[in-house]
Formats: sequence, C-alpha cells, structure tokens
Amino acid sequence: MALPRSPLAPAEFPQLPQIDGLRFASAAAGVKYKDRTDVMLAVMDPGTTVAGVFTRSATRSAPVRDCQDKLAAATDAASDTGAAILVNSGNSNAFTGHHGQTSVAEITSAVAAATGITADRVFTASTGVIGEPLPHDRIIAKIDALNSGLSGDAIADAAEAIMTTDTFPKGAKAEVEIDGKTVSIAGIAKGSGMVAPDMATMLVYIFTDAKVARSSLQEMLSEICDRTFNCITVDSDTSTSDSLMLCATGASAVDATGNTAFAAALEEVMLDLSHQVVRDGEGATKFVEIQISGAASDTDAKVHGLAIANSPLVKTAIAGEDPNWGRVVMAIGKSGAAADRDLLSISFGDVLVAEKGWVAPSYKEELGAAEMKKQEITIKVDLGLGDGTATVWTCDLTHQYITINADYRS
Repeated sequence: MALPRSPLAPAEFPQLPQIDGLRFASAAAGVKYKDRTDVMLAVMDPGTTVAGVFTRSATRSAPVRDCQDKLAAATDAASDTGAAILVNSGNSNAFTGHHGQTSVAEITSAVAAATGITADRVFTASTGVIGEPLPHDRIIAKIDALNSGLSGDAIADAAEAIMTTDTFPKGAKAEVEIDGKTVSIAGIAKGSGMVAPDMATMLVYIFTDAKVARSSLQEMLSEICDRTFNCITVDSDTSTSDSLMLCATGASAVDATGNTAFAAALEEVMLDLSHQVVRDGEGATKFVEIQISGAASDTDAKVHGLAIANSPLVKTAIAGEDPNWGRVVMAIGKSGAAADRDLLSISFGDVLVAEKGWVAPSYKEELGAAEMKKQEITIKVDLGLGDGTATVWTCDLTHQYITINADYRS
C-alpha cells in the first residue's frame, strides 16, 4: 500500500557526510514487497567499536536477541575483522521460534563468508509482519551482490531499504571539532507505527568516524537514548524489534572517548531522528511537544508526559483541533505519578488555559482553538509540586492510523 508522504515530513533527505571506514549496499530481495529495495548491508573496517540498545519486550525477535548476546560478550579490545549490519524490511522474524534463530544463523554465516568478518561481529535486524517465518534464502541469495556493490555514498539508499509503513526515509547528521579536527556523525532510522520506546525504538543506525572505546560508546548511547528515543510515542505500542546501534569506525583517528562535545553532537543526531519518527507517525497531521515542569521528580514528570502523549482521548482531540484541556487533566490524574488538582496549571502554546486547579480567568476558547489549528503544538503542564521536568513528543491520532493498520497485512 503506497502511503502519501507525511505533511510533517522534512522537505528532502539530508546530504549526509560519508563516514570513512563505512560502506553500504541495498537490494530488492522480495522478502514481502515487490519492486522495491528491502535489504541493506553496512560493512565497517577493522577497529570499529559497536554499541546498541534494544527493546525490552518479552516477545522480542530473534535478531534482537542475537545482537544482545553478541554485544554482551564484546570487550574493549579492538576487532581486527571489522563489523557488518544486515537489515531486512517486510518481515520482523519475531514470534517465529527456532525458525527465527535458524534464519539469523544462516544470514550471519552467509554475510561472514562473503565479507570475511567473523559471525560474532555480524548483526542483523528485521522489521515488518510478526509471526511469519522469514524467507532467509531470498536474502542470502542477494548477499554476494550486496558485498560487491558496497559504496561509501549509498547511505540514502540504505535508509529507503529499511522502511515499512514509513512515508519518507529518515536521516540526520552532525559535525564536531575535536582537537582541531572534524569528526562526522551520520544516522538513519525507520519508524512510523508501533512506536512507544522501552530502552530503544524502531530501527536506528548511527555511524561516526570518531575513535571511541566500546564501553564509553555504550554508556553514551544508553544515556542519550533516555532523553531522545525513550521520550517519543506514536501509539503506545512497543515493538518486538526495536534496535538502535551506534558504530564508531575510528577512521578519523580522533579520540572522542568521554568527549562532551561529541556527546552533544550525537544527541543532536538522535533527537533529530527521534522527531522524524514522530513526524512520520501513521496518519499524523500534528507534531506535539509536551513540556512538564513542577513535578515531584524528573521520573514523575516523564510519567505524566507519556500519560498525556499516549492518551487516545488527548490525541484525537488534537486531531480534531479541539482545545479540550479536560482530557489533559484526565491523563495526569490516571498516570500514577504525584499530582495535586489544586496546584495544576496547563497551557496550549503561550495560552494559559488552566491555573491552580481551575480554568484561567484570562482564557477564551477561541485562543485555545487557534493553538490547536497549528501543525506544531506545544502543551505545557506545571504540577506545582517540585523541580522535576521532562519533555516528550508525540503526534495526533487520526482515522488514517486505523486505515493503515487495518490493511497492514493485506
């Protein structure tokens, strides 16, 4: 099903920098889709360090479990065989039992044989329909062609190959000066529905030519993930396949281990990609930022923010451009985090709607309605309890979301 491009999409895919020590290729394997690319291969040079965060779903896929096992066994010692990532779209290889494990083993072995990279450094991911065996033979049949077609400037093609219900490929970049030298970061992502992160979200691959120790890379990734991908939601559903991997080739010879400027640049890329996932939310017409302040703790603030962001009643009110602030009050009350009705204040944009537990004397319905007509909406909540803050991002919930998901397997 061809979907119209999201009205919230960026004008075009960005021109991403080539990352030395990294090459891509994509192919049409016919896993599910016809007449489109659906497999991508990324190959990195020896010395590359790899970090990752993944879904904590109890029903996570075979590729996720394999990646987790390999990263758990990794050490800070530099690899002399490089690393590879192979991703397919159309089939998630989740809830497939021993068949899923067999598919992962067959694919990783084939990639290892073609590239000369040891199997413990080959990582895979699959995204798409749950519960159907992965036709891994179709993927394996393309691996030699993928390996021979590797190119340093094919990252845009890779971003398209991993899409499912996405309406646009997602990419982001940053550059940072360290010791007088430029370090580049480039990332791609896919995600549109089944988005409610729990450790990581969707499929996201970020690459840098910086040199970063594996343990430092992992620590940085996990920390930033909590402020970016773990603060977005489209529909409150956590995927079985969510994977976020960060690879540092070290080709620039610039050591960014523990470097705060590098961490800030990485966060810029991750925030950009996470926002693009929300902007491509299935059927979305509004991009919504929810700012929570005055909570008893930062943890409570995030709980409140996600309760608002995940509420179908709040999201459908936004879709209908209805400034129904009572639904925000409802979401706060049900969140389970500390709240006091008589201290609560709510704003839509700069319009104060409710103050100290009651409608603000200055509020007029037409002011709130005008804010709801905007394509980008900010909801602000002050709980009046403490210093806790959080920001989360979501989109509206429209009938198109139902249409997309009702037809997903047909």
